[in-house]
Amino acid sequence: MPDTPAATPRARVRVPLRFHDGYSVDAELVTFHGLADGQEHVAVVLGDPTPGTVPLVRLHSECLTGDVFGSARCDCGPQLREAVERIADRGGVLLYLRQEGRGIGLYNKLDAYALQDQGLDTYEANAALGLPEDARDYTAAAQMLAALGIGELDLLSNNPDKAEQLRALGAVVRDRVPTGVFTTAHNVRYLRAKVLQTRHTLPLAELSVG
Repeated sequence: MPDTPAATPRARVRVPLRFHDGYSVDAELVTFHGLADGQEHVAVVLGDPTPGTVPLVRLHSECLTGDVFGSARCDCGPQLREAVERIADRGGVLLYLRQEGRGIGLYNKLDAYALQDQGLDTYEANAALGLPEDARDYTAAAQMLAALGIGELDLLSNNPDKAEQLRALGAVVRDRVPTGVFTTAHNVRYLRAKVLQTRHTLPLAELSVG
């Protein structure tokens, strides 16, 4: 990894995961020493990959409103649920990254929501607050993968920036695998903005504002 100190596993613990729809799976949660940003990111190791199989990996940025409270303003909760099952079926890891609001934090994200209610899209709202469109840096994610012995992976993501950053940090991203499309009446403008502003690979024609 370019000029970045190595991280090391700190602790591993088995945790049974249970979701609201009844899906359940056992996971191993791994914490780390030496992450570049000092945050408490967690690796969720799932499934039992066949030897020689390239693991499926998702970088999932924390979203309290979507992941915990089921907010319909984003697609984060459904993406998390989908990713856990898909990774468990194949074998791999979900990196749960403490990057609320694309890295701007929870309070700023909620301030941006208020501006979106006035007609701005998610990126325009960040800019109006004097914040970056996307403040996320995936150096710690690359450190975590290296500490887990994952040098080559398939990335479960619609976001090309994640793959580009990981490659620049020395990881071999063999393929970028698209996630599902989880639209609601409340998030379709948000999803369209991700396509138009940051090249997310979502079917634009299906994201009608109505």
